[in-house]
Amino acid sequence: MAATWKPAIRSYILETNMTAHSNVAVSRLATATARRPGALYWLALGAFAIGTEGFMIAALLTTIAADIRVSVARAGLLVSIFALAYATSSPVLTALTGRVDRRQLLIASMSLFAMLNMAAAMAHSFLGLAAARVLLALAAGIYTPNANALAGALVPAEQRGRAIAVVNGGLTAAIALGVPLGAFVGERLGWRMTFVGVGVLSATAAAGLAQGLQPGVGAALVSASLGDRIRAVRNPRVARTLAVTTVWASGSYAVYTYVAPLLYSATPLRGPQIGLALFTWGLAAGLGLAVSGNATDRLGSQVVLRVSLASLTLALAGLAVVANVIPPARAVVPVLAAMALWGMSSWAFFPAQQTRLIEIVGVPSAPVALSLNASFMYLGFSLGAALGSFSLLHVSARHLGFVGATCELAALTLLLVNQARDARSQADGVISAAPHATSNTTVE
Repeated sequence: MAATWKPAIRSYILETNMTAHSNVAVSRLATATARRPGALYWLALGAFAIGTEGFMIAALLTTIAADIRVSVARAGLLVSIFALAYATSSPVLTALTGRVDRRQLLIASMSLFAMLNMAAAMAHSFLGLAAARVLLALAAGIYTPNANALAGALVPAEQRGRAIAVVNGGLTAAIALGVPLGAFVGERLGWRMTFVGVGVLSATAAAGLAQGLQPGVGAALVSASLGDRIRAVRNPRVARTLAVTTVWASGSYAVYTYVAPLLYSATPLRGPQIGLALFTWGLAAGLGLAVSGNATDRLGSQVVLRVSLASLTLALAGLAVVANVIPPARAVVPVLAAMALWGMSSWAFFPAQQTRLIEIVGVPSAPVALSLNASFMYLGFSLGAALGSFSLLHVSARHLGFVGATCELAALTLLLVNQARDARSQADGVISAAPHATSNTTVE
């Protein structure tokens, strides 16, 4: 990365880090917006609700499967369905609703998310719950990118990084706190109450947004078109990088989706104790996100990507070895250690991958590239959940770590091939430095 535009990337990543669920919009703020910093926390509460709903179901699969009378492998498809619906619908819906009033769109999508959680809580069949999950993904796919975009419009330009960090802090809290809390509630009160709880959180967020956002706020935000996204994917270097994102996400989610049956099989952990294990994973994931940003600035994105994928491969393989070799009574500590390394290395990958995409396309084109990165990540989540489901039909849950490690090894191999090709192209003078002009855009 050229030293002359490295500070621009650092500034941009500060604004967009943790936007795993993001799609893209370009902010053309021709007029002043109403600035209500308190509204950021209502936006963050909505992100917390969406993140909790999206991740918590992995901890409840065993309970849900027993209640709706399907296999755990089939219940895992509920994760795949949600992720696939989000990945495919969010870019389209964001483009189609680009001219809709942002305040009304956010309130409506969060209100819909609340009602759909209540509908999911009342579902008594796999098809009913799957339909609710698809509709939940559509609502989430509208809310998340628009919340990130509006966050940057609510404050002065020099505060945009902090504003977006506040909103995306909702996702961080969901991973570290919302998921284990959902597991605890699900085990004590039943899995349906977790959806009720998320529904209440969502309704509270919608009411807060109605009170905290002034009419007409964000009127100058303009969404990138589908054509912009398609043109970005046609860049071979971008396409190869997005392929790495997809395989990385597939490997991690092939295991995460079925972490509850894995822990049931490999350890004596039961009930709320599963939530404790997920809390360990979530805290490590948050640490990985924090460490990755600084490490990327100091060592470069390519080094961090290699180290994170290599560590992730070892963590998942180690998890499988522990699950198969050590008796359950003595496996708790090594399993939790492997999960901590897994969480940290998995999410250390993400900021470095964002940086790599910005290095390829340049700061002005970064919003579209990072939007695509989020969509391909959710595509990987969907494929990983499906792969885990298929694997459970043929092997024990204790072997899922090997499945995930194989995917991560494939991602690492693809990464090394990409880096070698880029190095050869640069040596031949084919690849020029990415544009380093700064941009006043706000990411959606």
